[in-house]
Amino acid sequence: MHPHAAPTARTARAPQVGVIVIGYNDAAHVTTAVRSALAQGPAVHEVVAVDDCSTDRSIEVLTRLAATEPRVKVVRRRVNSGGCGSPRNTGLDRVTSPYVMFLDSDDVLPPGAVDALLAAATGAGAEVAGGLCVRRELPGRREVPWQAPLYAAHAVFERPAQRLRLVHDTLCVNKLYRTEFLREHGIRFPEGRFPYEDFVFTARVLAAGPRIALVPDRVYVWHVRRSADRLSISLDRADVANWLARTEASRLAYNILLGAGQKELARAARGKFLDHEVRIYARELGLHDTRYQRAWWAHTRAYLAEYDASDWAHNPTAPGRLIGRVVLASSEPRDLPRLRDLAARPARLLPPYAHASDGTPVWSTDLPEPTLDALLTRPVRLLPLAVDAELHPRARSALLRLRLHELYGRVAQAGPEALEVEWRCRETGRAAGPRTRVALTPSPSPEGVWSAETTVHWAAFSGVPGTSGPYGPYGPYGPYGPSSVSRTWDLRLRVRFQGGAYREVTAHALTSAGPLRRRAVVGAGHAVVLVQPYVTHSGALALRVAPGSRGVLSVVRSRLRRLLHWQTHT
Repeated sequence: MHPHAAPTARTARAPQVGVIVIGYNDAAHVTTAVRSALAQGPAVHEVVAVDDCSTDRSIEVLTRLAATEPRVKVVRRRVNSGGCGSPRNTGLDRVTSPYVMFLDSDDVLPPGAVDALLAAATGAGAEVAGGLCVRRELPGRREVPWQAPLYAAHAVFERPAQRLRLVHDTLCVNKLYRTEFLREHGIRFPEGRFPYEDFVFTARVLAAGPRIALVPDRVYVWHVRRSADRLSISLDRADVANWLARTEASRLAYNILLGAGQKELARAARGKFLDHEVRIYARELGLHDTRYQRAWWAHTRAYLAEYDASDWAHNPTAPGRLIGRVVLASSEPRDLPRLRDLAARPARLLPPYAHASDGTPVWSTDLPEPTLDALLTRPVRLLPLAVDAELHPRARSALLRLRLHELYGRVAQAGPEALEVEWRCRETGRAAGPRTRVALTPSPSPEGVWSAETTVHWAAFSGVPGTSGPYGPYGPYGPYGPSSVSRTWDLRLRVRFQGGAYREVTAHALTSAGPLRRRAVVGAGHAVVLVQPYVTHSGALALRVAPGSRGVLSVVRSRLRRLLHWQTHT
């Protein structure tokens, strides 16, 4: 078959793929992972299950499964590696199939994943095929797509530099690789306990310049269990050592790409570090003690000092780059609440808005080095607009006060007209009713503020299917489980300007009216609803709503789990 010809169904489904499943002390989930690989159908030639010297029943359940399924090969490592790279390398040494995929023991492959990737790879003659990964938060089952813009449509790239965004998808598990391609180029994972081994492996793949095919299909479900006794390496960020490991992996990835002559990809990798890594950790800095903050700041400063002028030139007021420039400009941690809001998605740049002596917009009067003059030409739909939100709860409703701040004259120039207000359920993605449009009124204050008010009715939250009240199309248990459970609702805003322009924003939570206390209020059908306004890690206003007595118990259990987890990992 011509390497660019579309594959027949028979070719795509021939037994050509080996799936490497790795696990350690995960007897509760590894069987489900392996079965999800076997269920892909005849295209899967083998499943190589590598046990990293578990001390639980993992090897027992795998051996039992292999006795009834000839495609399963079980490999037990004699010594635990402490990471994910070594067991994956062990699997690469044992796999015999023309193509290979990776699967972690606590995740699953959705139906059709292998067929979609194999058809894309064989049809395009590609060494690598990638698809959409979704992060499924458990137990709530909220799903968040990972790097969705990359997988919006079918695409083929002759070389990675044609799509620089590829450096942002550092996962290895949502891709299929031609086995001989990996072996020809000696592409393997770092050995031993090396957190973020995917960063290095992906950089080695991209450095080899493969043809890459992308598909819009869901090909991997990444289970995120934040309440688990043992967090995954990437989620356990309580110790600054995690940040040091992430920084080192990012440095190695950059050096690999640069050493292979992939200068554009290397620069894009540095930009990705600012836009993704720095923003994640800056949002959480305020949750840590002073010792952690100082260590994080000093290490980040030292790493960013390796950047050159060209690394900073592109999109200089992008939130991650601006945070990085503030870190470089100050020897000590500072302005952490303001950096937290700037690290939010979408970003919010809180006042004060200072100017240098020549009128140039700057970060602050006492830290003028990070200039913000590029904000004067940035499109209004991309500006880091700051909206404050203040909630005043009552028995059946609440008064929501909103304030939009000026930003170096750009807001007045665009002509703000209204705010569209929406509360969206984090677990289900459903909205508590239609968007509410409220007019913005300019304030006489010299700083430039536009204000709006609207009423939040508690009945809107307790009447949504999947929360409580009428069963709706999902029956008495909602789309993701029992209906009387605690739900989290995020405040989403859209700033409308003259001429039809708009900007999607979240709101910075104000607590000037007092602490955000939990309240029992009246919901739909005169039912009691427990409402807890709170401030998220990114400084935004959100609500926890727990209808009925079962919901109250759910909130209590959830808070206890978070408290125990934080005490265990700090």
